[in-house]
Formats: sequence, structure tokens, C-alpha cells
Amino acid sequence: MSLSPVTRYTSEHAPLLDEFRAFVRTELEPLARQSDTETGDDITPEVRSFVRRRSAERGFYAGEYPEDVGGRGHPFAAKVLMHEYAEECGCPLAPIALCGPAGPSPLLLWATRDQRERYLRPLVEGRATRCLAATEPGGGSDVMGSATTATRVDGGWRLSGRKCYVTDAHQADLVFVVARLVGEGAAQPAVFVVDAATPGVSLENVRPGLVPEMLCDVVLDDVHVGPEALLGGEAAIGAHQDWTLRALTRGRVVVAATCNGIAARALRLGVSYARTKHSFGAPIGTYQHVQEHIVSSRVALESARLLTFAAAQDIDDGVEALEQAALAKLVASEGACRTVDRIFQVHGGAAWVRGHPMEYLYRYVRATRIVEGTSEVQKLILAAAEGLT
Repeated sequence: MSLSPVTRYTSEHAPLLDEFRAFVRTELEPLARQSDTETGDDITPEVRSFVRRRSAERGFYAGEYPEDVGGRGHPFAAKVLMHEYAEECGCPLAPIALCGPAGPSPLLLWATRDQRERYLRPLVEGRATRCLAATEPGGGSDVMGSATTATRVDGGWRLSGRKCYVTDAHQADLVFVVARLVGEGAAQPAVFVVDAATPGVSLENVRPGLVPEMLCDVVLDDVHVGPEALLGGEAAIGAHQDWTLRALTRGRVVVAATCNGIAARALRLGVSYARTKHSFGAPIGTYQHVQEHIVSSRVALESARLLTFAAAQDIDDGVEALEQAALAKLVASEGACRTVDRIFQVHGGAAWVRGHPMEYLYRYVRATRIVEGTSEVQKLILAAAEGLT
């Protein structure tokens, strides 16, 4: 196929990507074989924890975070390249070696010095995990229009409300709670960092999704937290909505890179199958309908890569990149879903079998059109950028 994305777009990050590839090849692939891990369905919590910590030791897990909290200060574009490779390479442990929803959040880059040391460092070093409690039963994608309340009391704050579809809250050490401040002037959202073991925090409706992550309801029943739980402290009141949007921007570009890796892996599987599978006396890749699936997938992938790397480099250049991230996430997630569906069709009945790589990718890719803002939310952002709202 084509030149690799690192050769084409950001060759200055090739040494770091080569180091990560070697880590996957020499450590993660043997571990996957030893632990009988074939897909993301098979990874135990113990293996996940080990991979996070080992990757952090090697400087990959949260390498884009500052050195003063345990990171390596890697460029964001390098992180994007590694996320794409982690999905494309086919090693089921590779995506866990890079921080995702359970890892450190860009929100903590605006934390106080004490919060950065207390909360951010353990997450960067892979010693702790977190979840984001933002979505509510009546709120959907309106994560900042929170019905969950935070009321000032003696010694801190009282949180009350219910969050839903919280990924892996059952094994998180910290819960990031989006709540609406009560009695602080105009209603405004804020983010609190809450220890999962705090009295009043409980889980309900813990159930699996299409892929192994569990989805939970987080119930906050008069949860008392100290003033240190308010992200950024008192001086940050009023800034949280802007911080959240900026954190989402980075998250959307990471999701776009993830989608590109999924699409690249699916495309490679499809090309290989089309070359070797015979039907009616010829390789199925000689038939135009199969070629249409392959070529359309290639076009979608290359387009998404261009948008994704452009957005990543904008972020490295200090551009807020709200529109660029929305474009990248929209094109990459929609394109990856179509690509996986097309390549599933190329495989036919073979892909329908549980445990086949395409069967797993078919389940895995679908959430990408929802997380970090649905495709419809990305379209609203782009419409607003054109002055249409």
C-alpha cells in the first residue's frame, strides 16, 4: 500500500514511533501470546494494569504530559501517530499502552500545583485510573448542561445527582464529575475530582457494551468533598467550560487517530483476503464490486489521515483547533465505520464468526461515532463555524 503516515506527514517523529513499535513487538506481542489474548475481549484487569505501568516506565503511556508530573513532553502529533499504529498493528495490548479514557485527562493540566501532584502524577505513571462522569439520563450530549449539583457547604462542597454511561467506573480510582454550581451567581458548570471510595458515591446498572468496557451509572448521594476537589480551586470558577471544550478537542483528535488505525487494519485484512480467497475460479479481488470496497476504503482513510495530522499539528502550534478536531473526528469515525462494514462484506460469512478480527472490529468501531461528542455534535460545531447557528 501507500507510504506510512509517519513517512508522509510527520517524519520528525519517526524515531519515537520506531521505539514504540519495538516495544509492541518485543514486549506486548509475547505477553499477548502468553496470556492467550487474541482480541480486546480477552484482556484481564491484571494484564491491563501491568501494560499501563510498563508502558509508563518506558515513557509511552502518557508521554505527551509534562516532565514535572512524570511525562516526557512528547509532541501531540507523536501521540497521534502512536495511537494510529497501536490500532493498526493488530496487537490487542498495544492500545492499552497509550492513555485513553482511564488515563490522565488534559483537564488536569489546569489543576493547581497540589492537584497535579495528587491526581495527575499517579495517572501519568499508570498507578491509578479515572473515569469521566458527564453524561446524564436527561442530558445526552449536553455534558455541560448538568442537572447534577454542587452546593457549597462548610469544609467544601456537596454533590448530588446521577450520571450514566460512565466507562469502567467500577474499577476507577478517581471520578471526574461535571456538576452545576448552586448559589454561585449565574449557573455554571464545574469539574470535581472525587475519590471513588468517597461515601455517597455508588454504582448502578453496571453492564457491558459491545466491547469489553463496562458502562455504569454513577450515583452521587450527598457526596461531601473538600475544597481541593474543585478542579483549579476557587480561582478557576467560571473557566471550566472552556477547559472542558479544549480537553475535548484533544480527545477528538485522539479518537480520529484511533479510527484511522482501525480502518488501516481492516483495509490490510481486506486486501490480503481479496488476493487469496478464490471464488468462481478467480481471486475475489479481481471482481469490481470487491475492488470498489477496497478503493473506497483507501480514499476515506487517506482523507481522514490528512485532517487528523493537520489538527494534531495545529494543537502542537498552540491553535485551539475546535473546528479542525471536529472535522477530523467526524470524517475519521464515519469513514472507519464505513470501511469496517465494507471489509466485513469482502470477507463474507468468514467475518461473522465470533473471534474473527473483523467481527471484533465491527463491534469496536461503532462507539467512535458517539464518544467525545457524537457525529451530530461535530456537525453542530462546524455549522456554528460557518455562522449558521
